[in-house]
Amino acid sequence: MALHHYLGLCLLGLVLPLFVDREPAFAGMDEFPGWPEQILGVQMRQLPLTEREQHFVKGFPGKIGRFSDGKREVILRWVNTPSRKLHPAADCFKGIGYTIRPLSIEKDRQGGAWGRFEAVKGNTRLLISERIVNQQETQWTDVSAWYWSAVLGKQPGPWWAITVAETKR
Repeated sequence: MALHHYLGLCLLGLVLPLFVDREPAFAGMDEFPGWPEQILGVQMRQLPLTEREQHFVKGFPGKIGRFSDGKREVILRWVNTPSRKLHPAADCFKGIGYTIRPLSIEKDRQGGAWGRFEAVKGNTRLLISERIVNQQETQWTDVSAWYWSAVLGKQPGPWWAITVAETKR
């Protein structure tokens, strides 16, 4: 009986997006506002995208930028429509050979929630923090939760996905 329920939920997840009217939530949201002057409260310089990131940009529903303040690297992804092309940073790190260790969600000084994990490869240890926010300041620490909220029209876009990588000592 449990298998039938599981299969039914999987089927529902596949067909539900076909019946959702997404247009009202996303109309007029196509214009990119430009990169912010400050990120995380500090001035950052824009870095060129890596070859891997340039490849990923093809077909991405928005813009991707890479920035640094000399201590941290930040990837900003501006997304104007719900998409499975916006995926968790952990997937990227796993894909390039890092071992991932999930950490607890952390709140910053402004009350923003950040999903976090440790990424380890050889002698490199990184602390990765990520979240997604929209103009109404609704926030998600989980890409799947954001996706379903967005695709069901519960939270309008566009959205900013922010990923911060810092060397862990």
